[in-house]
Amino acid sequence: MTTLQETKSKNSSGVTRSGRLFVLELSGDRIHSMNPDGSDRKTIVTGCRYPDGIAVDAERGHVYWTNMGVPYLNDGSIERADLDGANRTTIVPQGLTHTPKQLHLERQGGKLYWSDREGMRVMRANVDGSRIETLVETGHGDDVRDASRWCVGITVDPQQRKVYWTQKGPDDGGVGRICRAGLELPEGERPSNRSDIEVLFDGLPEPIDLELDLEHRLLYWTDRGDPPRGNTVNRTPIDRRAEAEILVTHLMEGIGLALDIPGGRMFITDFAGTVYSADLDGRNHRNFLNAQGNLTGIAYAEV
Repeated sequence: MTTLQETKSKNSSGVTRSGRLFVLELSGDRIHSMNPDGSDRKTIVTGCRYPDGIAVDAERGHVYWTNMGVPYLNDGSIERADLDGANRTTIVPQGLTHTPKQLHLERQGGKLYWSDREGMRVMRANVDGSRIETLVETGHGDDVRDASRWCVGITVDPQQRKVYWTQKGPDDGGVGRICRAGLELPEGERPSNRSDIEVLFDGLPEPIDLELDLEHRLLYWTDRGDPPRGNTVNRTPIDRRAEAEILVTHLMEGIGLALDIPGGRMFITDFAGTVYSADLDGRNHRNFLNAQGNLTGIAYAEV
C-alpha cells in the first residue's frame, strides 16, 4: 500500500477538516469510509441491495447512495444516512426508479440527479426524495433489450445549466456515448423527444461514471471496455470540441471516479476491487488498496 498525503483544510469557522473517501462494495453490499490513503477504514453501512452510486453532503452530514436491486424485479431505490451510517432512511423507495446507477448531488439547487439503467432514464429529485422527475427517456418497454439505451453515469454543470450522462452500450460494444442536455425540458417537449440533446462522444468502448471539474471546465469519465480506449480514465474540455485525452490506463473494469480539485488529484475504483489515486493529469498513478471485493461508486469529501 502506498501512503498518500492526507488533505486537511479549514472551513469558514476555522475548524480543520480532513479528506475522506466513501467507497461502495457491490459484492458485500456495504459502504466503507476511509482516509485518502486507505487507512482508518470503517464499514458504515451494511445490507445494501447492490449499491452503485454515491454522493456526500459534508455540510449537512449526509451520505446518499443508489441501490440497483435486481433488474428484472424493478426494485431499485435511493437511501440516505449520516456520515457514520446512523439514521439510515429510504428517500426514493422501490417502484419509483428501476436500476439507479451513478448519483450526483447538486447542492446549489438542492437536487439529486441519477441515471436509471434499465429504466432508460435520466432522473432527479429533491434531496429528501420528493418531486421525482424524468428529464430524459431513451427508450421504453422492450427497448431495454438494446443496451445502447442504458443510462449509467451522470454529472451536472450548474453554471451552464446542463446535465451530462453516459449510455454505455453492451459489454465492450464500442457503441457507448456521452450526451448532454439542459436541466429543464424545452417548452412543449417530453423526456422522450427532447430537441436539445447533444452527443459529445459516440463509439466509445463502454463509458461509465462522469465527473466535472467546473473550475477548469473539464469532463472526466471512466471506461470499462476493451483497451486501448477502454479500462481508462479520460477527460475533455466541455466548452469546445476536442479529442478526449486518456489519462489513466490498465484499470480492471474501471467504474467509480471522484475528483479532489483543491488537492489536484482523483480517485478511481474498479470491479476487481482496486482503489487508485492519480494527479488530475494522470501522473503519479498508483493503487493503494487491492482485492477489496467488487467496487463501484466512490466519493471524496472534506468532513
